[in-house]
Amino acid sequence: MKTQVFTDDLSGAAELIRSGGLVAVPTETVYGLAGNGLDAAAVEKIYEVKGRPAVKPLSLMVPDAESIGDYCLEVPPQAKTLAARFWPGPLTIVLKAKKEIPPVVLAGGDTVGLRCPDHPKTLALLRLTGLPFAAPSANPSGEESPKDAQKVLAYFDGRIEGVIDGGPCGLGRESTLISLADRPFRILRRGALDEETIADALVGGMTVVGITGPSGSGKTTALKLLENLGALVIDCDALYHELLERDAALVATLAERFPKAYRDGGIDRRALAAEVFSDPAALAELNAISHRFVRQEAARRLRAWAMAGGTLAAIDAIELIEGGLAAHCDLVLGVLADRGTRIARIMRRDGLDLERAAARVDAQKSDDYFKEKCDHILYNNGDEDQFSDTCREFFTEALKNHG
Repeated sequence: MKTQVFTDDLSGAAELIRSGGLVAVPTETVYGLAGNGLDAAAVEKIYEVKGRPAVKPLSLMVPDAESIGDYCLEVPPQAKTLAARFWPGPLTIVLKAKKEIPPVVLAGGDTVGLRCPDHPKTLALLRLTGLPFAAPSANPSGEESPKDAQKVLAYFDGRIEGVIDGGPCGLGRESTLISLADRPFRILRRGALDEETIADALVGGMTVVGITGPSGSGKTTALKLLENLGALVIDCDALYHELLERDAALVATLAERFPKAYRDGGIDRRALAAEVFSDPAALAELNAISHRFVRQEAARRLRAWAMAGGTLAAIDAIELIEGGLAAHCDLVLGVLADRGTRIARIMRRDGLDLERAAARVDAQKSDDYFKEKCDHILYNNGDEDQFSDTCREFFTEALKNHG
């Protein structure tokens, strides 16, 4: 057999694929050994030529995200999110396979990996054939993955029907494999894309609601409703206090800047408050430090929630906007209540007298600030049941528009 080398005219390569032959193809990562992924005999030939163990399943190359539904039983929204963000590119998405996929591709399993390669010649070949390609790396098992057509020929000249010379591959690393077939999602193979980048893309596909407003406005009712709808709720005030107890980096940073508040191996919150609240510059420094650590931990929790399959989250913070957390949010809801109602709530909740509760209310940002900064405002001057009904009506419409 003579291995044909193709450069610009790919019609001959397409015919080889259609007739059951193997053609090595370039991608942005490494060259792949491609055959018709719906032809069991062609796939068996790939295993034979590579010396690939039959227990290792193969992925399929497809030309676009629309092809996912052709070969997978269930396509969760996260698959569309990742395809929109990374395809064409070095990400293989594993999902439950349709029965049209030959068992030899699946190696006894029920899932199939799909990948859309970022190389114009291979994408053109996929469209010419109208077929998915089973295409592992074009090397004998155990050998280095080839990054150019010459290396492919060194391995397989005379053993495969063709190779498309698309120049050297840019990345030189295999694609990352992520399984979305079950929850939590799992990285099955680390490759050109790191897990944090993938998780951030999944976060971008979630609906994240930011909730803010002054103390005593009654934001908790809105949060409870979102939690009942399946949302991850991140209470940034509680999160900050949690980090003060367990985050050594935060404690060390605060101890260096506010040494008088560092006592018995931790931060004395009363001493810290006494030091900063009469000093606007010191308070600004404290906020900058606390916002940075809270923002990092909130982002970590959002990524973990996204990798667990979550689609809805809520972030509660009085300083949601100043702290940079609003950047994570699809919509920002401000919850307001009149001054007297807030004072009464704070007195009941925190056991303060009228004077101290009023002082706390008056020290916070005005209603006009939240009206200017938030996407929506809800007023909470009634009882909890009334406001719960208001929130339910609002989120029913808002989440529909952001779903």
